Amino acid sequence: MATPNTKDALKEHCLRSLGKPVIDINVDDDQVDDRIDDALQYFAQYHYDGVERMYLKHKITQAEIDRAVTNTSVTATDTVDNSITASWLEGNGFIPVPDSVLSVVKVFDFTDKNTTNMFDVRYQLRLNDLYDFSSESIIHYEMTMQHLDFLDHILVGEKPIRFNQHQNRLYIDMDWNQDVNVDDFIIIECYRKLDPNSYTDVYNDIYLKRYATALIKRQWGANLSKFEGVQMLGGVTLNGAKLFEEAQADIEKLEEQIQLAYELPPNYMIG
Repeated sequence: MATPNTKDALKEHCLRSLGKPVIDINVDDDQVDDRIDDALQYFAQYHYDGVERMYLKHKITQAEIDRAVTNTSVTATDTVDNSITASWLEGNGFIPVPDSVLSVVKVFDFTDKNTTNMFDVRYQLRLNDLYDFSSESIIHYEMTMQHLDFLDHILVGEKPIRFNQHQNRLYIDMDWNQDVNVDDFIIIECYRKLDPNSYTDVYNDIYLKRYATALIKRQWGANLSKFEGVQMLGGVTLNGAKLFEEAQADIEKLEEQIQLAYELPPNYMIG
């Protein structure tokens, strides 16, 4: 019980931290479950140990290409004159992604740089200037490859992508009829939240335990504040407001700590 490895074990750990069984914790079991879920969601959203950097691949199907080249009609109405309307078309060039994906950083280039075409400049460079690694300098080769990559970025560019985790859709703005073929693979770099049921060590994270305990404590204080001033047997008076304020202070301190010490830089996660 000292090392939580399930949701129930984490729940009991938090309740014991608050005084159970010596003190009666006036929080319903469903409320405790909700606060644990809130803590797990916050942990996955902001803590670098709550996510993993992943590379996922997806094979394109004919049905996806057929859907991507169609449009969905959207009608807009003027907010002042309801008789004025306009029709818009929204593209369907998207691929559903797992709901565990929090952000998509990039989609890997569709073009093949490892060409065997003898007329390709990369092929000629390797054939004529880099045939012997022991006697030729690799600096010129590296600089030339960087220059070619820069030209490719300027002249060809990358496929624009759009992603929002609440949609679970990865939009790729490209010509689906020309740029991809059936059975081609699309590879993305993304951040995916860890499943605590698969990686049970998440339940034993020191920050998660403290944050979940603070959320349950605040719920306890909120419950007791409904009976503020009521005198119990033995002359004990409930003080839920003070308990709530203490828990709120703990939560604010922990949320500041996660931003300063555990949160990934914003530019690392896009979408």
